[in-house]
Amino acid sequence: MADNETPTTTPIANPAPLGLCGFALTTFVLSCANAGFISGPQVVLGLAFFYGGLAQMLAGMWEFKTGNTFGATAFTSYGAFWIALAATIQFKMIPDATSMGFFLLGWTIFTLLMFLASFRTTGALVILFLALLITFALLTAGEFGVEAGHKLGGYFGILTALIAWYNALAGLLVATKSAIKLPVWPAP
Repeated sequence: MADNETPTTTPIANPAPLGLCGFALTTFVLSCANAGFISGPQVVLGLAFFYGGLAQMLAGMWEFKTGNTFGATAFTSYGAFWIALAATIQFKMIPDATSMGFFLLGWTIFTLLMFLASFRTTGALVILFLALLITFALLTAGEFGVEAGHKLGGYFGILTALIAWYNALAGLLVATKSAIKLPVWPAP
């Protein structure tokens, strides 16, 4: 490029629907296991490594490119969560329930921060992070001995996945210039 030429930038697609779909499907499958609909968390390993993990982390990196710090932090962090969880399950790195409880407690605290930060995004994202916060809190309680924690966490996780898919579809409909629009209730 000559010194007097203006660099051009190529716009990138909105990475949020990809990140949300990766999060939703992986959350849905593991939550079905937690709720007792399917057996064992091993069924989620492939999704956790690649769709919820890698694809979501890539969406986070693309969010950095768009200048969306919130989306970049959320997708990259939860993508890393799925990879870490998959590795922990695959390589049997959980010495006891208390250790997993503290792992989940850390993610509950992080999700609380993301929930608070979501107040300036959209109502649909606020609802998503509230549902995820409740899911993590219930699963954490389950690891610390609350009997119904895992099952209730599974049910809330399924709800969380459905809300994530709603958010993803809302973004996809905008991106495809569809005549159908889903409300996301912009933040004040």
